[in-house]
Amino acid sequence: MMSNPHPSGHSGQNRALLVQVRNAVLPALGASFGKVLAGFDDALFDRAEGAGASQLLFLDGMRELRRRREEIVTLFNTHLRKAWDALEAGTVQSAESVLAGQTEGGLSLVPEHVLESRLAVRNFATVLLRDWKPVLARIDRRLAWIGGVAELDADTNPIGAEHIGVAVHEAFSTCDLAPEVRLVLIKLCEREFAHMIGKVYQSLDEQLAQAGVMPEISQPRRAAPRPAAQVPSASAAETGEDLYDPQQAPAWARRFVDRWSQRRGAMSAAESSGYGAGHGEPSAGPASPAVLLEALQELLAQTRHVREDATAAAQVAVGQQRPLSQREMMSVLSLLQATPSATLRAAVGEDGESLAQRLKSEVLSGATQLGVDPSQARLDPQDEDAIDLVGMLFDVMLDERELEGRSRELIGRLVVPFVKVALLDRRMFVQKTHPARKLLNSLAEACEGNTGESPAERVLMGKVEEIIERLIAEFNENLAIFLTLEEEFRDFLGQHRRRIEIAERRAAETQRGQEKLELARTRAAAELEKRLAGAPLPGAIADFLRQPWSHHLTLSLLREGESGEGIDEALALADTMLEEVAEARRHIVGKLWLQTSQPVLRKVFASVGLHGEASVVAIDALHDTLQSIAEARPELERPLPELPQVALPTPPAPENPAIELGGAAHAQDFDHTDADRFRHMEIGTWLDFVDKDGKVQAGKLSWVSPISSRLLFVNRRGVRFCVASPEELAVMVRLERLRPHMDDGAFDSAMQGVIDRLDPQTATLH
Repeated sequence: MMSNPHPSGHSGQNRALLVQVRNAVLPALGASFGKVLAGFDDALFDRAEGAGASQLLFLDGMRELRRRREEIVTLFNTHLRKAWDALEAGTVQSAESVLAGQTEGGLSLVPEHVLESRLAVRNFATVLLRDWKPVLARIDRRLAWIGGVAELDADTNPIGAEHIGVAVHEAFSTCDLAPEVRLVLIKLCEREFAHMIGKVYQSLDEQLAQAGVMPEISQPRRAAPRPAAQVPSASAAETGEDLYDPQQAPAWARRFVDRWSQRRGAMSAAESSGYGAGHGEPSAGPASPAVLLEALQELLAQTRHVREDATAAAQVAVGQQRPLSQREMMSVLSLLQATPSATLRAAVGEDGESLAQRLKSEVLSGATQLGVDPSQARLDPQDEDAIDLVGMLFDVMLDERELEGRSRELIGRLVVPFVKVALLDRRMFVQKTHPARKLLNSLAEACEGNTGESPAERVLMGKVEEIIERLIAEFNENLAIFLTLEEEFRDFLGQHRRRIEIAERRAAETQRGQEKLELARTRAAAELEKRLAGAPLPGAIADFLRQPWSHHLTLSLLREGESGEGIDEALALADTMLEEVAEARRHIVGKLWLQTSQPVLRKVFASVGLHGEASVVAIDALHDTLQSIAEARPELERPLPELPQVALPTPPAPENPAIELGGAAHAQDFDHTDADRFRHMEIGTWLDFVDKDGKVQAGKLSWVSPISSRLLFVNRRGVRFCVASPEELAVMVRLERLRPHMDDGAFDSAMQGVIDRLDPQTATLH
């Protein structure tokens, strides 16, 4: 919970209007929730009929809802009332803090079914925010104005989408429901309850405007009218002519066509015939599929002699050879698809060998199985272009993506099928919705960085392998198989992403726990060092402070944060003990040493597993040690008894950085503007991390530590792979190890690399 001061000149809280709004809105929301809840019985019964083995779970859920219906509505209302009470008190309550349970303390992990429930209500809140965004934005401002707080947002508006999501979570929190039943109920709220909430929002917005609360925001500016959306015709869909908006085209296409157009423009100025609009220039926009294909063909033609030089020694005079027919090409490729040669498999596994060159050699040698003399055959130039494009596409993908081991092998098995697609339908290179292209993007995303360490990763890799096996077995010359497999895999990924989001939440919780532990250990160590800094202490006293007391203080800090009753009690005990050592050194005889501290001492020893008589023996050892100092009789001093072996908190394992910065990087050697940009970066932003070998891994900002301000990045499976400060990220930028993420998919990212290799100005052909 946090307080927002009133901004300067603010009119302050309008208590009467707040009460009026409360009386109008909270009962309406509670009544709406009760109404939809009453209809969930039928919905669960319908689910039970088709739930198979889970039927009893849904029937039990029906009985639980009937038994606890009033309690469920009460819990829903209670949360909203508490959130509203906070606003009336001049503070605001964070829905995220309530949902994350930040007041619980400790390091225990949240059960998976609770994480799933939290995720489901967050999705519910997202739907509300999406559907009622304009009206909620106005309600945020109006409620802040009458509540006397600086601002309200999605997280702090007491009747906003986030708090309603938390209220739904709290409503079902005490119910004994199977996880799948609980998720169904939250989904039903999303479907049935959201519209009723929207009506309450609209009514409140109108009432506040009529009451004179910021009436000027009631009529948002109208956006300029847009032309009616054009639906592509059937013929356009059949020909694959995507309605390419130059601003929406992939980055590689825009950059490439810009360069190509400039060269064509220079040629046009130099030649009287030219390529202007009046001389047959296509009328499509600069990034249209037709122009893009023409540009690619021209670039391939310009660089064909460079690519042919690599295999010139193996060629004979072109005039003595005939090109392989398409039927022969497809037959050879089908053989390679079913049983790829050992040399082709080796080329997939090696970074240095060009897949394009290996593919062309394999096709020519494979033609012998059809009775073709390879010395009398050659590739048709257009077929060779297709092989070159696909080969370079996979070369770039395998070089730059984090594809190792089994992932690399599986993606490599797609090379031959994609050559066949390129021969059958060259629009694959320019049609952004092409099913083969979409399938490759999804499979590459699933494989990238997937080492199969977790059960979820192994399940995902198993599905990838299944999809690829089916493609290889079933793809002849009918492209429909790509559409079928892409839809199936997309559905699977939809289910898998829920596990990813749970893993992401788990990663954030683990990082939060580690940082709380690190902070607690650092504070405990500092408090211990402060008390040991003076004259050397007797052995038993020093051992007590270093072991059981330090352990007890660390646990208290973990439970209570920076301050709390347990922390104050532990610090006071240490100070009292040091005072008694000082008194003993002044030879005060006859004092009952540590008498007043015995209850706290027993608590400290209990925290390390010393109870009952054993703790009495330990306290007596401390007493006798102080008595020996006071009487100047060292023979009375006793050590502490042997303490149980306790699992003292250990510091978190050093973070393995995603990027090795190298010895040349210094902490001060970065642009402070970059660091500031990272400090204010939104959760959910993706960045590309580039390692020393040029491998690229996308990372999503998942969480920012309120303790250290470090940023946690997760990979596409929700697994933590980088935790860094804004300054460290700025150093990565300077070293060109970090860059904005272009979410064009694996296909388009690889195509940019292909264009760079083909471009005569930057060609690095393999």
